Amino acid sequence: MPHFEPSFKLGLLRELAKWLALAALVAALAGSASALFLLALDWATRTREANRWLMWGLPVAGFCVGWLYLKFGQHVQAGSDLLIDEIHDPKKVVPLRMAPFVLGGTVISHLFGASVGREGTAVQMGGALADQLTHLFKLNALDRRMVLMAGISAGFASVFGTPLAGAVFALEVLALGRMRLDALLPCLAAAVMADQVGLWWGVQHTHYMAGAMPDITAWLLVAMVLAGVVFGLTGKLFAECTHALIAWMAQRITYAPLRPLLGGAVIATVVMWGNCDRYIGLGIAVMVEAFAQPLAPTDFLGKMIFTIASLGSGFKGGEVTPLFYIGATLGNALAPLLDVPFPLLAAVGFVAVFAGAANTPIASTLMAMELFGAQIGVFAALACVTSYICSGHSGIYRAQRGVHRKTDARSESS
Repeated sequence: MPHFEPSFKLGLLRELAKWLALAALVAALAGSASALFLLALDWATRTREANRWLMWGLPVAGFCVGWLYLKFGQHVQAGSDLLIDEIHDPKKVVPLRMAPFVLGGTVISHLFGASVGREGTAVQMGGALADQLTHLFKLNALDRRMVLMAGISAGFASVFGTPLAGAVFALEVLALGRMRLDALLPCLAAAVMADQVGLWWGVQHTHYMAGAMPDITAWLLVAMVLAGVVFGLTGKLFAECTHALIAWMAQRITYAPLRPLLGGAVIATVVMWGNCDRYIGLGIAVMVEAFAQPLAPTDFLGKMIFTIASLGSGFKGGEVTPLFYIGATLGNALAPLLDVPFPLLAAVGFVAVFAGAANTPIASTLMAMELFGAQIGVFAALACVTSYICSGHSGIYRAQRGVHRKTDARSESS
């Protein structure tokens, strides 16, 4: 048996205590911020739904948020990509203003009807708040990286109620084909505790009823792979179109606040005159429907168009919840074509499009198991891994590093 010196054991205990304490602080900050954000988001959604005319204020709201970012928030404009860059190449502490800026910008976007999500906001708040501990405890570069990753985990876990997925997301999202397992303890501890902090504040997460999972059959396994191809290509299309629209708008409209002004005017006009309300906001009600009944086969496309338009023109929020919507409704539409129960394929699509767009198949599989039960694991894993492979090397996070190739195909670019 190996023999460990008492000093070695004491060092391990000190390290364990240190990271559990730091993780608890990160969890308290990120979990409380996410709780405040979710309560504000619920208020904004209910207010907009009760006052449809607010949609006409979207262009002005977009201009105001864009102007504030231009004048006071340029250093935090990159959002989640800034956090990823700081983890890869630590330079300076993320400004605390990132948290209130993205919180206010996202709530305003939802209040007036932009099609954006919430993950980006929670992750940015968690990372920005966690990074303030760098000065307080005089953390070195390595410890700072791990605290930032714990902040990302805590934000993701507390906003979706999925601590295991949140912990792995921060490890997996940084680079293709590589996970920073040295940060596993702080990420896992922060994610679990942040989720509990949110629940303590009274946060209620949506429950999606996927029902009992069918037994594994040869056809269902094949169907998951086939669906995974479609989910991956959809995630790739979403990411590339969003980045392309951002670049196109920046090239043609140099004054940044005008981008959401013009984009908001187009979105508001189409929604109000075309009765496209089901494609704005988070779209939770439509996602719940996707597990209960067949939907229009074009719902996923409508949500994709409005989300690309919203994010591409500069509205604040996140991509993940819209990707859940796109995946669930796309799975609902594919189910009869593949002879698969639509609640199953809606649940698998819910996470698999996200897996392809974010290049996070393991976190996505864990999320499926946390949301829908462990029995979905095999189906979700097949679809998520296939989606990840088929989405290529693009993704919603531009700062994500391409460390390893996804496949050995010579046609793939590294």
